[in-house]
Amino acid sequence: MKKGISQWAFPASMKLAECMKQAEEAGFEGIEVALAEEGEINLKSTKDDLEKIVASSKEIGIEITSLATGLFWDYSLTSDDLQVRDKAKGILKKMLELASYLDVNTVLVIPGAVDVFFKPDAGIVSYEVVYERAKKALLEAAETAEKYKVNIGVENVWNKFLLGPLEMKNFLDEIGSDYVGAYFDVGNALRTGYPEQWIRILGKRIKKVHFKDFNTDIGSFKSFVDLLEGNVNWPEVIKAFEEIDYSDYAIAELFPYRYHPEALIYNTSKSMDLILGR
Repeated sequence: MKKGISQWAFPASMKLAECMKQAEEAGFEGIEVALAEEGEINLKSTKDDLEKIVASSKEIGIEITSLATGLFWDYSLTSDDLQVRDKAKGILKKMLELASYLDVNTVLVIPGAVDVFFKPDAGIVSYEVVYERAKKALLEAAETAEKYKVNIGVENVWNKFLLGPLEMKNFLDEIGSDYVGAYFDVGNALRTGYPEQWIRILGKRIKKVHFKDFNTDIGSFKSFVDLLEGNVNWPEVIKAFEEIDYSDYAIAELFPYRYHPEALIYNTSKSMDLILGR
């Protein structure tokens, strides 16, 4: 596997070019960039804007791995509000277009939510309704994904939806598109299951991977810890990835330290080298 890191691991105030430079200096081969309503990559970004970012990455010597966004927490594909659902569909289509300009093969998508634990005002949507709305939205988006030759990576997140690997597998198979697969997050899976089982069950459906670690003794959002400090069985996880012949990026998705945030980047790089057997 190739070693990448998320732009979210860097301070929000840090320019993308500086994030790329620091990631490359720390030994990362790639960086996942993020779309935001306001930021260097946003919904109004043009092809020219993104080609400049690609040129900068090539000059620095680091690959752009994928395109993520947190906007689907605010604009859910499965909201009870039709205007919100339409906004989310527009964001997804725009992401696929922008990803093609960045020359990346996958966008990260939160498929919907029964509820959002950190946004109590978002309300609760029936599980069955979420399932059907998410499937319909992704079936529609699959056409755009095929147009741009960019994968939609459905991430396993804390949304009380697609809670197990068999359900995720069946959901993706019902959509039935080569361009809609899983964006598998190792740490997120540990709350309700075993990531190595998810990996073996999802197999070739996995389009991209996030590395996080999780302390099951805490059992809350505060349980996410640095790599190798939690309860992920990394040897078994790597064995499972080898069994399904996954050779694309493993992207560390962590969030910056309050002080000396650069330490996180170097610590994570070293931990990933140990995990990946480098």
